[in-house]
Amino acid sequence: MRLFIAEKPSMARAIADAFGPHQKQQGYLQLANGDKVSWCLGHLLEQAEPEAYDAVFKSWRLEHLPIVPQEWKLVPKTQSKAQLKILTQLIKEATELVHAGDPDREGQLLVDEVLQHSKVSQTKLKQTKRLLLNDLTPTAVRLALQQLKLNAEFAPLSQSALARSRADWLYGINLTRAYTLHGQRQGYQGVLSVGRVQTPVLGLVVQRDLLIENFVSRDFYQVKAHLTGADWPFSAIWQPSEACEPYQDEEGRVLKRELAELVQRKTSFQPAVVEQVQQQPKKQYAPLPFSLSALQIEAAKLYGMTAQQVLDTCQQLYERHQLITYPRSDCRHLPEQQFGQSAAVCRAIVANSPEHAEMQQQANLSLRSKAWDDSKITAHHAIIPTDKALKSASLNTFEAKLYWLIARQFLWQFFPPYCYLEQQALIKIAGGLFKAQARQVQSLGWKAFYKASQKEDQDEDTDELQRLPPLTKGQQLQSGQSELLAKQTQPPAYFTDATLLAAMTGISRFVTDPELKRILKETAGLGTEATRAGILELLFKRGYLQRQGKQIRASQLGRVFIQSLPQRITAPDLTALWEAQLEQICHQQQDYPQFMSQLEPEITRLVQQAKVSAEIAKTGSTQKPGYKNTRRKTTQSKAASSTKRTKVNRVV
Repeated sequence: MRLFIAEKPSMARAIADAFGPHQKQQGYLQLANGDKVSWCLGHLLEQAEPEAYDAVFKSWRLEHLPIVPQEWKLVPKTQSKAQLKILTQLIKEATELVHAGDPDREGQLLVDEVLQHSKVSQTKLKQTKRLLLNDLTPTAVRLALQQLKLNAEFAPLSQSALARSRADWLYGINLTRAYTLHGQRQGYQGVLSVGRVQTPVLGLVVQRDLLIENFVSRDFYQVKAHLTGADWPFSAIWQPSEACEPYQDEEGRVLKRELAELVQRKTSFQPAVVEQVQQQPKKQYAPLPFSLSALQIEAAKLYGMTAQQVLDTCQQLYERHQLITYPRSDCRHLPEQQFGQSAAVCRAIVANSPEHAEMQQQANLSLRSKAWDDSKITAHHAIIPTDKALKSASLNTFEAKLYWLIARQFLWQFFPPYCYLEQQALIKIAGGLFKAQARQVQSLGWKAFYKASQKEDQDEDTDELQRLPPLTKGQQLQSGQSELLAKQTQPPAYFTDATLLAAMTGISRFVTDPELKRILKETAGLGTEATRAGILELLFKRGYLQRQGKQIRASQLGRVFIQSLPQRITAPDLTALWEAQLEQICHQQQDYPQFMSQLEPEITRLVQQAKVSAEIAKTGSTQKPGYKNTRRKTTQSKAASSTKRTKVNRVV
């Protein structure tokens, strides 16, 4: 008997449907050919609490820290013990096993954990197959069943997820206990949850809030020249020379009004000459199909959806309706073999989203965009529509909006690029240099269906508002009354769902260490596609973050907490480096023992730093401000608070 082990019941049903009629049994599906399909319920096993290693750890005491298990323990989750028992028995009865977890690190680990828990023999483990499903339609499942791989090939994915899980445990358990005890000595009676990812994310928000609050706006000035003498009038902006540097800020903005007024007077009604003319044709290709983070960012911008709403809605589109491919993907490319299915997908798009009919009719399905690239594919690919057309079930508002976005992004792959001419001219007026620039559209390409369907950023096409006339070097022009533009520097904007997700996915922009920034570049993020939404929800649930309209701000509790922690914990540098190393494990560029050998000493150092802070607070030689003022308003008794602290929060 061959046993398929799916990650969820919905995936198990999709596998069984591909085989034809089947019977539902307690905890599994019986196929007509004698095979069986069972399922996990996400993780059936979880990391044991500290007291499982030693009963003394039930009490939170500084002298116990750091807690570092020598032999790690997994325990069955209470709510899924029954399914684990059924699955364990089926695994023993099976002659062949097929791992059918989601095609990502966590999906790989959670089934591998069950196989290990069930004490599967090494012989059977070596023969275990891997089924990779990115699409739950029967046609796609049947195709995947013909392409089974050895499960052992995906061991690096499992090792990376295991390293992540244990890193989160070590970091969260030890530092949450250390800083909760530290907070208690200063009068705060709640749990101060420290997480490997959640704390740096909170740190980003706190730092942004403080930057805005402490921002001092400064006046700066520009001079705009209005020019005639060509086929039509146009304008140009003054470019200050090196002599103006004493009157400029670090970004080159002129801060002295008198200087700008002098330039305005000197350049009004003066002869002008063209010093340089440049014209460069440019192409802008359609954005690639969505990864989960890219979709979350776009949906937040357009519809105000939270990251969790997008993830939950995508799961419905994937599991219940089977209208999109696997959503928890960090990839924005597609397998080359899927290009041949494009026509069928486009037909389904029109059936499910008729407003795309005109775009589909104008799409050139012979065009192959850069999206199709096997070298960029790992276990999963970009999120695209399937070839399934809805027959009866209808989509709710969020489902329809996300399907529309995913379909639009896919259809764009069959349009030519947006082509334009980038124009720039340098003009001398009374010894001063002015620059005129414009963008001349040559063909809209995919953007023909962009402006009509989406609100654009206000500043995206400002240089298209003017069109430069034909100009040649040495051409004589005439300036009119020059214009003084008085402006003010602006603070950065508060984070929103879209911008905070973008910060988490491109974290190197916020890394302070120059060498680490160089290493990470734009490749590392905080959290994974599957966990970022949950991290944000956790910060809101724990009262560290709060919403003000579309803005995301730190609460007073979150702010005081971050300001009480050392920078090494609140800055993203260390976590971003760990995330990059976890990704390297997936690609066999690093291994699990190497990662853990670096992690454990770092945890010890961070705990020691927390202990020193606690001793300072105990002796009263310094006082960290704010805890007493941020005590939560609650009627919970001290006994209840103590009981709550013995249950270690799961942190990421």
